[in-house]
Amino acid sequence: MATTTEFVIEMAGVAVGALRGPDAVVVAAVNWSVAAGDFWAVGGRAGSGKSDFLMLAGGLLSPRAGVCKIFGDDLPIFEEERLQQRLRLGFVFDGGHLFNHLTVAENVALPLRYHLESSAADIAERVERLLAATGLTLWANSAPGPLGRSWQKRVGLARALALAPEVLLLDNPLGGADAQHAAWWLEFLGQLSAGHDLMPGQRPVTLVVTADDLHPWRNRARQFAELRDGRFEVVAKERLAAETPNG
Repeated sequence: MATTTEFVIEMAGVAVGALRGPDAVVVAAVNWSVAAGDFWAVGGRAGSGKSDFLMLAGGLLSPRAGVCKIFGDDLPIFEEERLQQRLRLGFVFDGGHLFNHLTVAENVALPLRYHLESSAADIAERVERLLAATGLTLWANSAPGPLGRSWQKRVGLARALALAPEVLLLDNPLGGADAQHAAWWLEFLGQLSAGHDLMPGQRPVTLVVTADDLHPWRNRARQFAELRDGRFEVVAKERLAAETPNG
């Protein structure tokens, strides 16, 4: 029996503008589809437009040209009636984008307090599970400001996972990470892709990450692309292996 592929993100002829320079186009003519269950790694050098591209994919920017759809809805999806669609997608910013006047636990709890009618006890239990899974329990009552960048990114991850999104977009999670933190991210995201008990019924999460270097992702991600010279190009996994010493 034939099945229909469910695309969670679709781009056709999309031009990506720059957040800091709205008149500029950083990536043009993007034709790309993300199916439910995919694990994409999108690489590119600094200044290639990775963050802008990811923000557009997450509905935080509108395309300068072309059509972008999230869960079948055309961008923009900022209307109140589309709130539930937006909450099916989580976003982890490079650096976390945290509130330093709140504790780590309070940052993670924000989406739960804003969007769910849950008891304080249920929220506290969910936050406790998220902090434990991301190795942040010891810093629950600390402000995120003094934490290192890698730990701040984990706080951002825990917050993005609070509402159990179907799709998770992560902006350069390995950027600035030492070997230990990088290994943690690769392992944890691999678990999310396969099905983690933080998700209802251990539902696998569809993942899109950006990266300065695609090679660390070659044994975790399943689909690869690169932003180069203002273009979006799909990259074969075999090419990554061939380019890696002893790969």
